[in-house]
Amino acid sequence: MRIGVISDTHNPSVGVEPPPEVKAAFQGVEVIIHAGDIYVPACLDWLEEIAPVYAVELGASAQFSEDARVVDKKRVLELEGHKIGLTHDLMVPGMAQEITENSPLSKHFRPDASLSDALETVFDAAVDVVIFGHTHYAVVEEFQNILMVNPGSPALPKQLRRLGQVAIMELEPGRKSAQILDLSSFS
Repeated sequence: MRIGVISDTHNPSVGVEPPPEVKAAFQGVEVIIHAGDIYVPACLDWLEEIAPVYAVELGASAQFSEDARVVDKKRVLELEGHKIGLTHDLMVPGMAQEITENSPLSKHFRPDASLSDALETVFDAAVDVVIFGHTHYAVVEEFQNILMVNPGSPALPKQLRRLGQVAIMELEPGRKSAQILDLSSFS
């Protein structure tokens, strides 16, 4: 299964809709996962023209209260035999800072601690993939057999207003991988 992963679209403050390069990057995906800072349901409408969308939003009850879609603060999805924890603002118990390219789990998570146990306290379920956003830093890291993916932001990478990134995740039973795509290569 080929999955498009996006976060921190911040529409309409950075544009009425995500950059058009997102459609090119997500060509052929079967599902899209949005890890929050959506702000308006119209962003999900735009993405649903490409593929079905699963999404989370930190303030979901206020922003999506009249929308028919289920948009929670966090959720666990099961796709291709993998349990995916999805949240916007991920704080890993046992880690003092957020995960970014400069503070990976492998460098800052206690090596004698169980990441699986820590994440189970976050998601109330065992997960083998975690998708998150919030930092605007794109990250793909596999640590203790858990794939961690933050796609960055398509229009505000590292909090700078310019063309950014999304991610593509490939799942099949017993196998998981993800890669960051720089949207400038689709313009």
